[in-house]
Amino acid sequence: MIDSVWLLFVIGLLVGGLGTLIGAGGGFILVPVLLFLYPSLAPDAITAISMAIVACNAVSGTVAYARAQRIDYKAGIQFAIFTIPGSILGVMVTRLISRSLFAMVFGGLLILLAFYLLFKKEGHQKIPLNKGYGKSTQVRILTDRKGETYRYSFNRVIGWSISLVVGFISPILGIGGGIIHVPALINWLQFPVHIATATSHFILAIMSVVSVVVHIVQGSYQDPWIQRMVLSLGVGAIIGAQVGAYFSHRIRGRAIERALAVSLGLVGIRILLGHL
Repeated sequence: MIDSVWLLFVIGLLVGGLGTLIGAGGGFILVPVLLFLYPSLAPDAITAISMAIVACNAVSGTVAYARAQRIDYKAGIQFAIFTIPGSILGVMVTRLISRSLFAMVFGGLLILLAFYLLFKKEGHQKIPLNKGYGKSTQVRILTDRKGETYRYSFNRVIGWSISLVVGFISPILGIGGGIIHVPALINWLQFPVHIATATSHFILAIMSVVSVVVHIVQGSYQDPWIQRMVLSLGVGAIIGAQVGAYFSHRIRGRAIERALAVSLGLVGIRILLGHL
């Protein structure tokens, strides 16, 4: 097995940078890399390692996004609470899934998300902010550190439902859930792209830490070799997250979506080709 501290550090750096840039945690990059480099690793070991790195990335990225004042804390806390029950159950389910099924489901999910993001129509809120809303709809006006103001509204019940599903799927696939949460926040809940990526990272920080705690309780990190992997990847992810957050506000929102879509598609195809 490949056991180069510096190689793992560089992988963690790339995972942290790109993951934070698009608010996806980086698990969707790390999981296929682990599948390729460590073919003997069981799905529960892969997801345990990936979730630890997602946690490092998400916490580091959240600190950076908090300084930029782009996190919708009220929405993020609500959604994070609803990810926790699903996250705990998802961690427990990972030990029941075969590696082949794990890879096929993961690859297919990435390709579907890629097509959706690439070919979706540009959407805007159809209801002006000064109109009446039901009890489930919340209105937000958020100004970031640079003085840019974002106005948007969302249905919190839909957000809760999405978060519950994301919480369950994320630890099973070891992806953190950002690749699902970010498109959902942007397209179904109509969050501005930059607020969606920052808030998604905040949600990831809470959810991934919970998943890691459950993995610790289950003994997923007892192997010294896995501990070295997590340490090397984690240090890289923490540094990379700061870099990704720094560049995030310098890149157009639609460009971030397209970068996410291309990344998802390529990774999904690579995984499916390896297991067909």
